[in-house]
Amino acid sequence: MATQRKSERGQTEERSKREERASRILDAAGELMLRWGYNKTTIDDIARYAGVAKGTIYLHWKTREDLFTALMKREYIHLAEDVKQRIANDPEGGTLRGITKHSMLATMKNPLMKAVLLRDTDLIGEWMRKESASPSFSEQLAQSLALVEHIRSSGVVRDDIDTRKYVYMLDAITIGFLVIDRYMPDDFKYPDEEIVEMTAEVVERTFAPSPPLSPQPDEQARQETANTLTSYIDNVITLRKKQDQEEASS
Repeated sequence: MATQRKSERGQTEERSKREERASRILDAAGELMLRWGYNKTTIDDIARYAGVAKGTIYLHWKTREDLFTALMKREYIHLAEDVKQRIANDPEGGTLRGITKHSMLATMKNPLMKAVLLRDTDLIGEWMRKESASPSFSEQLAQSLALVEHIRSSGVVRDDIDTRKYVYMLDAITIGFLVIDRYMPDDFKYPDEEIVEMTAEVVERTFAPSPPLSPQPDEQARQETANTLTSYIDNVITLRKKQDQEEASS
């Protein structure tokens, strides 16, 4: 029995070391990707920066592409957890304004996820093209459309706009606010928090139900929407982690 416990403890420690090493490698890949971009960041660079042998990286991931996919999945989970926490901590988190503010600010604070949203080819390069063609990307899009449909049917947004058109219009507004900065003079620069507030106001004015025909959701409705969002985020996080575990064991 003592020998078995010792063996199990040894396996747990080894697994912990492996996870810590993988996390350190992903940290290095993220830092270098932000510095040089996906196309210019090599396995040699990552190994050097993480302080591991090149062969060690291939113990975790079969290819360079697998490594970066793992990195982006981790960042997506971090983003989802951040949005979930922001919504949960805000009494207005279940409103259209709250959803917009927290989703957008969390994205702005995560450079890699912001690059994915903006299709920043300088930063994420060839990875984005391959990811867009993957089954997981289509799955994620379908989940997002289902969530928007639920929010629309719950009265948080107008129900006279087709779901796909709603997504298209919402992305146009959000991405517009994220890229306009590069076209404006210095005296028109605003901090992230103000940009988020302006975006939320435009989204609310565009998509909020028009009173008195569609009254604004009461506190219970807002809480139900917030609960739906956090449940959706939990499901996404669970699915991503399950996929990672299956890939790691294959």
